[in-house]
Amino acid sequence: MTKAKTGLGRGLDALLSPSVKEDITKPIPIENNGVKSDDGKSFNVIAKISTSKIRPNPYQPRSEFDKEALDELKKSILENGLIQPVTVRRTEDGNFELISGERRLRAFNEIGYREIPAYIIKVETKEAMLALSLIENIQRETLNPIEVARAYERLMTECNLSQEDIAEKVGKNRTTITNSIRLLKLPSEIQQSLIRNEITVGHARALINIESYEQKLEILKKIITDKLTVRQVENIVRKLNKGGVKKKKATKDETPASVHVAALEDKLRNIFGTKVSCKQKKDGSGSIVIEFYSSDELERLIELVESIEG
Repeated sequence: MTKAKTGLGRGLDALLSPSVKEDITKPIPIENNGVKSDDGKSFNVIAKISTSKIRPNPYQPRSEFDKEALDELKKSILENGLIQPVTVRRTEDGNFELISGERRLRAFNEIGYREIPAYIIKVETKEAMLALSLIENIQRETLNPIEVARAYERLMTECNLSQEDIAEKVGKNRTTITNSIRLLKLPSEIQQSLIRNEITVGHARALINIESYEQKLEILKKIITDKLTVRQVENIVRKLNKGGVKKKKATKDETPASVHVAALEDKLRNIFGTKVSCKQKKDGSGSIVIEFYSSDELERLIELVESIEG
């Protein structure tokens, strides 16, 4: 059973080691908030920092910043103030490096504000810095599907986290992580359509199962022009990979799929990221068929089953 999402703070606490705490060595006073350190002295967790002293995050996972959303954020800040401070770490030259909150920092700069409220925390390694940035953005759901997939991939390659580790940190199923990363196998044209919300993740996942690059793009155009549903695309893909052979009718020993069997098909389809057929006979017995359309697809399914067994 997946864990309920409990918010950004706990996700970061689970990721960071105990040594990564609020940086209280050089507090910048804003007001005494009454927090006590281990030796009983008061210190401030939040500070107002000059925006000119904050460098961009070199590990920023976001590549798309919507201008309309940024304008809405500026209006909100002007009317209500900044609800959530940005998060930064100190650098050796006395300045700061942004960990999270680039949109908020951009909004402050465009408005013309010279100082911004910030949490100052201690982050010593590149891996912790990268993981903080990625997981903060993932949990806030501010990334598009391709940015999320790239973030998961970077957590694996640059932070040496397994898919199981990532699933634990972000509070999602391992299959969700696997299916997300698979989106990066798609041609750039399809990835861009997904980023522009011209197609959904369901459409994109169906297109992964087509080997031909040309056929992928052909169906992509059809999805956009004819507004095809995910189920329609799955049917097209299935026929392509089976050479257009129609699905056989149920035999006399088989019974039409019940509501429960149909629900099971949908659940298994989401888990395995491919077509799953469930057939039940009149005596209660039956079969579950998990389809794959390439050797890479088979290898992915094998790895997925092995991870479930583990």
